[in-house]
Amino acid sequence: MLFRDIQYDSHTWSVSELTSYIRELFDIDFRLQDVIVSGEISNFTRARSGHFYFTLKDERAQLKCVMWQSSAKRLGFDPGDGDAVIAQGHVSVYEAGGVYQLYAESLEPAGRGDLAMAFEELKETLASEGLFDESHKKLIPEIPRKIGLVTSADAAALRDILNVLSRRWPLVSVLIAPALVQGREAPPQIIRSLQWLDGRNDIDTIIITRGGGSLEDLWAFNDPSLARAIFAAQHPIIVGVGHQTDFTIADFVADLRAPTPSSAAELAVPEQAEYKAAITAFEAAMNSSMVNFLREKRSLLNGLTRNLKLLSPRAALDNNRQQVDWLISRMDKAMRSILDGRQSQLSVVSATLETMNPVATLARGYAILRKVDGHIIHSINDVVKGDLFSVQVLDGRFGAKVIEEEQWTKDKLRK
Repeated sequence: MLFRDIQYDSHTWSVSELTSYIRELFDIDFRLQDVIVSGEISNFTRARSGHFYFTLKDERAQLKCVMWQSSAKRLGFDPGDGDAVIAQGHVSVYEAGGVYQLYAESLEPAGRGDLAMAFEELKETLASEGLFDESHKKLIPEIPRKIGLVTSADAAALRDILNVLSRRWPLVSVLIAPALVQGREAPPQIIRSLQWLDGRNDIDTIIITRGGGSLEDLWAFNDPSLARAIFAAQHPIIVGVGHQTDFTIADFVADLRAPTPSSAAELAVPEQAEYKAAITAFEAAMNSSMVNFLREKRSLLNGLTRNLKLLSPRAALDNNRQQVDWLISRMDKAMRSILDGRQSQLSVVSATLETMNPVATLARGYAILRKVDGHIIHSINDVVKGDLFSVQVLDGRFGAKVIEEEQWTKDKLRK
């Protein structure tokens, strides 16, 4: 029998039974066993196994599709997001996922899709207006003090960027202007966040970013208003949207395009290890310079001493020998003083770098208190009884509440 023997009047279906029954309905419908479908590809993925997974869509619906490696290797072109294609295959149900999908056996190009064509047309228009010209690109500061970040507050890209910035250059501070990064409401929100950051005078670089996605997911970054807002910005802007193979209009307008969000963070700050190496090399060069200086002066003194022996009577030479030794001693002390001074300067610089490291401060038992809106609490006047706040320590953070408050006088603070 094709169908299982189920008592429909009293039997309670399991999910597996119902899904299997639906699949069997698909499989006996001859009209679904050989269909030809036209649409635009989105969410295209090429698995390591060689199988293709993608979605065919038009203006009103979407259809999940799969093409096995045996069929995919026979294609005469490389499909991708935005391609308009004609697919032939059969429709069935993928029981594990509970979805129906087209199992494509052949795929033919039908030209570029609407989104891809719209992208190329907008790119040509903005290029003709000069928005992509290299002459308008601003230099990215080598050592920024504060970076403005426009992205979704819930995005994994945000955590990646903060981790990279903390690892490479922990001295930099970050001001986050959250915004939607997908959907119809995303472009105006991104523009508002960008303009808010651009209006501040304590920002050195602005990063606009989000993680990967389909052509539709990234479409907010192809908005012409956003492109013009990036072009008009006073601060240098790095855009890191999607993966290395993804390109948006925002990438072309930005002062610097990063292939991924993490790359955007790497391009925004220097690597602290490189500066430590430079300081070490500078110290070695100074030591070498001092050694050479002493060697030259000692050689000069030796030459003068020989001249004195030749030109002066022995009695006069004996009389001045002690004076020469005294001068040599003074010179040695002076050189040692110079070396000690330079060593002290290097120690001060190293200590300053260490004290500026926020992680070192937290390791000494200090904590950072932030209000619910993210602002740091500097004074008792920043809170009132009942306020909620978060406490950041070396290895994490926790929430707290103000249960009492006491204003200290200057005399009490001195104690």
